[in-house]
Amino acid sequence: MKLEEMESKIKAKQMNHPETVSRAEWLVARKDLLTREREFTRQRDALSAARRELPWVKIDKEYVFHGPKGKETLADLFEGRSQLIVYHFMFGPGWEEGCKSCSYLADHFDGANWHLPHRDVTFVTVSRAPLSELEPYKKRLGWRFKWVSSHGSDFNFDYHVSFTKEEEKNKVYYNYGIGEFMMDELPGLSVFYKNENGDVFHTYSTYARGLDILVGTYNFLDLVPKGRDENPDSTMDWVRRHDEYHA
Repeated sequence: MKLEEMESKIKAKQMNHPETVSRAEWLVARKDLLTREREFTRQRDALSAARRELPWVKIDKEYVFHGPKGKETLADLFEGRSQLIVYHFMFGPGWEEGCKSCSYLADHFDGANWHLPHRDVTFVTVSRAPLSELEPYKKRLGWRFKWVSSHGSDFNFDYHVSFTKEEEKNKVYYNYGIGEFMMDELPGLSVFYKNENGDVFHTYSTYARGLDILVGTYNFLDLVPKGRDENPDSTMDWVRRHDEYHA
């Protein structure tokens, strides 16, 4: 027996799994779970409705971004639509490449972005690194979504995904709480609305595990027996940029 086959059998034995039952018994258990899944769906719909009912904050500050066609304001990023989703991608000035976990999320953006414009939604990724550092990385990974730089702007700092040298010495505000400094760049997502008068409003932001909803791969993994099968002490240590996986 080859070593690889032996290791595979050992891993299979080590994997704990539920009892094996008849098809009829399985169907009873499956229907019980279906009841819980339907309740979860109702709760999720209610939560989404509550999210849409959050009050808004009018944006009076001028933010300027650097994109492929030059300078753009926050209002310009809407591209004629009324709703804007911004993903705060961890890529600071001088970094050699973007965050691998943000890159994992970003692999899911282009598929959704075929459809979002048809529901009055524009999607943009924003990072603090200069555009000249973002574009080669985007090309390397073959992404199509729009990516702009907030370099020289307060945007990342105001939405609590970038932190100053002074903040690094103290506790920082992230994910709606005060905690220890982790990195000078952290991930997040913010949503904005622009009305007919051109006024822009901040409607929602989420961070940390709130970004799970963007990761289609996790939704697939949640369906299989081993689940996400991650290291609880460092959940995304298995993730690689998609051009770095080895067969």
